[in-house]
Amino acid sequence: MTTTPLRPLIAVPARFSATASALRHAAEVNARALVEAVWRAGGEPATIHPAITDVPARLTRFDGVLLPGGGDLAPHRYGAADTHDSVYDVDDLQDAFDLEVARRTLDLGLPLLAVCRGLQVVNVALGGTLEQDMGGPERAHRHVVHPVEIRRGTVLEQATDAEKAECSCYHHQRVDRLGAGLTVTARAADGTVEGLELAAAAGWFTAVQWHPEDTAHEDPAQQGLFDALVRAADAGRGSR
Repeated sequence: MTTTPLRPLIAVPARFSATASALRHAAEVNARALVEAVWRAGGEPATIHPAITDVPARLTRFDGVLLPGGGDLAPHRYGAADTHDSVYDVDDLQDAFDLEVARRTLDLGLPLLAVCRGLQVVNVALGGTLEQDMGGPERAHRHVVHPVEIRRGTVLEQATDAEKAECSCYHHQRVDRLGAGLTVTARAADGTVEGLELAAAAGWFTAVQWHPEDTAHEDPAQQGLFDALVRAADAGRGSR
């Protein structure tokens, strides 16, 4: 009897939510579009509980990691003395967990795709800083689809098979100072950093400031990011 190979297991840190449809209590969630994009790529998305306990050991059970979007990082995490009025949904446990996941995933060489907040988490985890607010509705990239220029020869270009992509964005913060070893792989027309990579990464890694899951169901360039993550996760299973 033949059996279907198990899908590569992709860890997706949960996001805290005060309410969720059909649940009577606060919830831990991830966007349906995000997990469906991983599933379409052939992966098995698994939401993991944000708890600062044995994070490296917990991560070794997985074949890859996806750091999703969410609320803002606390500004003190990147050395800011003050907090801008626009900073929202800060959660100390969420921050601590996501930063630890970013560091440990890179240390372990597990394939890692970081999305929106996830990109910012990786930048801060490596000593970088963020611009707390991009300047209000006229400058923030919220509910905006805009073109992004992708640098040739990057992991990002290979995953998307594109030098320019139309990207769905929802963020009011952006990278200020780059974290150690990171390079910019994509920018918006206004100069906003839209992609980051790490030349010294031990495993497959790319980060995007936009939300590829928003349009992945109809845009092969966006679905390509999830496909590439799952391919890398599948390829690495035999070596771990």
